[in-house]
Amino acid sequence: MTTSHKQALLDKLASREAIVGIVGLGYVGLPLAVEFAENGFRVVGLDVSADKVASINQGVSYIPDIPTAQVQRLVAAGKLRATTDYAEFADVDTVSICVPTPLRKTKDPDMSYVIQSVDAVAEICHDGMLVVLESTTYPGTTDEIVVPKLRSFGFEPGENIFVAFSPERIDPGNAKYGVRNTPKVVGGVTPACLEVVAALYSTAVETVVQVSNPTAAEMVKLLENTFRAVNIGLVNEMALMCNKLGIDVWEVIRAAASKPFGFMPFYPGPGLGGHCIPIDPHYLSWKLKTLNYNARFIELASEINTNMPLYVVEKVAEALNDDRKPIRGSRVVILGAAYKRDIDDVRESPALDVISLLQNRGAEVVYHDPHVPQLRVEHGQPMTSAALDEALLASADCVVIVTDHSSFNWQQIVDHSKLIVDTRNAIGARSGAARIVTL
Repeated sequence: MTTSHKQALLDKLASREAIVGIVGLGYVGLPLAVEFAENGFRVVGLDVSADKVASINQGVSYIPDIPTAQVQRLVAAGKLRATTDYAEFADVDTVSICVPTPLRKTKDPDMSYVIQSVDAVAEICHDGMLVVLESTTYPGTTDEIVVPKLRSFGFEPGENIFVAFSPERIDPGNAKYGVRNTPKVVGGVTPACLEVVAALYSTAVETVVQVSNPTAAEMVKLLENTFRAVNIGLVNEMALMCNKLGIDVWEVIRAAASKPFGFMPFYPGPGLGGHCIPIDPHYLSWKLKTLNYNARFIELASEINTNMPLYVVEKVAEALNDDRKPIRGSRVVILGAAYKRDIDDVRESPALDVISLLQNRGAEVVYHDPHVPQLRVEHGQPMTSAALDEALLASADCVVIVTDHSSFNWQQIVDHSKLIVDTRNAIGARSGAARIVTL
């Protein structure tokens, strides 16, 4: 066995003598690496980006949630370093794979990053190593991709190595919940694998939730994000229906939220953004299609949410029309390009679609986002964030609030704009010179 391999790794984890490896140093991997380093481990992070690796080794953070001072301190103490070379993983005891899993245009999973990482880890794998996949994916990935590859190199999970899945639960920009105080779900291929992976994450996370196998752990993540996607789709459709009925959807939600049981408020918006909620449910939908099952809730929610940017643009067109202005040739200022408040992440941001649709209809589009200095929409020219001042607001035929950053001075925006389309109910009850149109 194996008992010896398991006990040796458990002892190294308990004494913090284990070396922890993290593959992928983005929004998921870097916070995880920092948390392990803060808890006494030597951590080696790997990324294909030489710029990210150089930044970490120089003690500089590129993730807003991770202070540069913290990275600098951990690097100086010898607890954290980065590399682009898997050869430097030869001595690590655990590997957590945190690489992207995007969707192709056909909405099936692009597993190339996971496959490349697993192939590379298999090359340097050794007896007693723990391999954990954290990348969000379809149920069955660990059993169908990770385990067979490692077995082809002579490794047997639960015997001479340990394999598990643990879904990431990073929420960029969330000041309340981070790696340490967000419960961590883990599922091992065997009971020994489960014991080891639980021991690893227990060193850095306050609560570890064990499930029976990796497929269950993979499904946990998809349930979480499908729950959000479906409920956002529901409330977005409520916004469409309230618009038809001449009702204020925000008033309806506020009143419904007064019920102390049986209701959880969700809020409409210009569309879904980020790497998780717009994408993850499609992994489940794709997997179920291979089993001749149609995930109807997922497909319907996606249809509604995907069409919200177009609905916003129609709102802009109608609002301009009321001012006797065509959308073609009108100057439209977009406030907020990130997919949610107070972060710099534009992945899948609805702002990209709103800008592109407006440009396609002939509008002159300018954007401002204090967290996103430069932007490129698909098939478009690079854009630079304009200074948000009274002159910019006054020059706009329409201001569209796409992301409600907390740094925005809403009263200034209301006072100096002519027309505002507010997709986030950011203006609320404020009044000023502008005419306000909401979803």
